[in-house]
Amino acid sequence: MYSYQLYYLHLWNFENPASFEEMSFMKLSMLFLVIGITALCALLALNFTKASKMEHTHLANKPVLHINDIAAPAGFHRTTGPGDSGWYNYFRHVSLKSSKTVYLYNGHPKVNQSAQYAVLDIPVGHKDLQQCADAVIRLHAEYAYGNKNFKALRFLATDGTWMEYTEWIKGFRYLLKNNRLMKSKTAAAAESRTVFDQFMETVFIYAGTISLSRQAQKLPANAPVRPGDALIDAGSPGHAVVVVDVAEDSRGNRVCLLAQSFMPAQDIHILQHYGSVHPWYVIRPGKPLNTPEWYFPEAQLYRLFP
Repeated sequence: MYSYQLYYLHLWNFENPASFEEMSFMKLSMLFLVIGITALCALLALNFTKASKMEHTHLANKPVLHINDIAAPAGFHRTTGPGDSGWYNYFRHVSLKSSKTVYLYNGHPKVNQSAQYAVLDIPVGHKDLQQCADAVIRLHAEYAYGNKNFKALRFLATDGTWMEYTEWIKGFRYLLKNNRLMKSKTAAAAESRTVFDQFMETVFIYAGTISLSRQAQKLPANAPVRPGDALIDAGSPGHAVVVVDVAEDSRGNRVCLLAQSFMPAQDIHILQHYGSVHPWYVIRPGKPLNTPEWYFPEAQLYRLFP
């Protein structure tokens, strides 16, 4: 642009003879004008680029130790629970690992390390069990177990059998016979963290996205999303991700943090926003939703616990 301006300056001087001092003054004035306009355009372009991006930066020098430490987008604030705010507090205070590497159940790092924004500090176990639907179940079960709400620890198996922790601690086990789960008392009554973990392994074996979609309440399109809600694409294979945090702006627009496990069993992790630099998703019920490792042709929210 500068060379063109000098060219036109030359033409103007040729057609409008003037004193040397006048021409020098005019050239310098035009030059400063061009430089000023160029600088202003560059500044406006920079500001536009910044404004066009969804701001997502952690507070300076603030460690990211829990889900609650992940900064909400500019103009958004975290929602509060109208009734049982325990859900919100539970999910937001789940610890995050200092490393963002996702490991498989066998201790090997996952091949795809680009899907996660952060990794939850929850053991994956040493068996290939805690996969996609299991991550949703695991988070709900940890909340219920932590509150000693054993009656809430009941999950539907794919064959329609209810697997209940209140029965498990009495010594009942769920055994597969003729492609059906049968409840049989084969152990001594006991309750401990080890007993709970054994129960969860059985749930992971016999539950999946199909049974989870049958057990959970299908939410209407206008239902406000809350932590604990899940997106389920029921099938074999299918997939499920769980909402672990929600933020809202002044107009009521909501964005969510989504967490998943996958196949093979791996660390539960918060998803990076597909094709972006931040982890916050906008969920539009009935519309497609693309995540790093699964395409939901129709976003449908479910609520496992009321």
